[in-house]
Amino acid sequence: TALDIDHHRGTPSTYDLLVEGTPLADVVQPCAEVPGLDVVPATIDLAGAEIELVSVVARENRLSKAIKAHPGVGGAEAGEDRYDFVIVDCPPSLGLLTLNALVAAQEMMIPIQAEYYALEGLGQLLETVEMVRQHLNHDLRISSILVTMYDGRTRLASGVAEEVREHFGAQVLDTMIPRSVRVSEAPSYAQTVMTYDPGSPGARAYLEAAREIAQRGVKA
Repeated sequence: TALDIDHHRGTPSTYDLLVEGTPLADVVQPCAEVPGLDVVPATIDLAGAEIELVSVVARENRLSKAIKAHPGVGGAEAGEDRYDFVIVDCPPSLGLLTLNALVAAQEMMIPIQAEYYALEGLGQLLETVEMVRQHLNHDLRISSILVTMYDGRTRLASGVAEEVREHFGAQVLDTMIPRSVRVSEAPSYAQTVMTYDPGSPGARAYLEAAREIAQRGVKA
């Protein structure tokens, strides 16, 4: 929505990729607002994918195989058209769709709201990640944790942030994303906050978080 990418029912999407076996190149849409950014949309069709994949052999590897088969993913042989990053945005659940993403990924970034329930959910997520690492994807690692919707005026937000830093140490980004009306407003104008109001505290925080992640990658 924020990137103004068509995602109505029937649009070639991640559903076709995972359930029908459609090649990744056939469901990619270029983002007109951001040169060099290609997007594979998710549509309402994806809601039924969990059920339809249950009986499929090696169902947890569907996304990984689709990504690796794309000519723009891989080593130097991909040439100038090689993607710098493939980012998979996951639903806030631990179902088969998220499992596919964890099997396909090398790194994992966890955004965590500065609220108590988010901490509770994080524990369950970490158990799932460890199971995936042991049985399905030995290369998976948590590279960064980003605290979002942070309100420094509340003791709860400060307490959650402190607890996350105490437990995860250097994995937690120094940058925290503040609560921002602009971040919430931007998608209603088919924009991200980076173009909607680049000078807002939310946009500046996301830019700084991105810079921090990039610098960590260079050091690694």
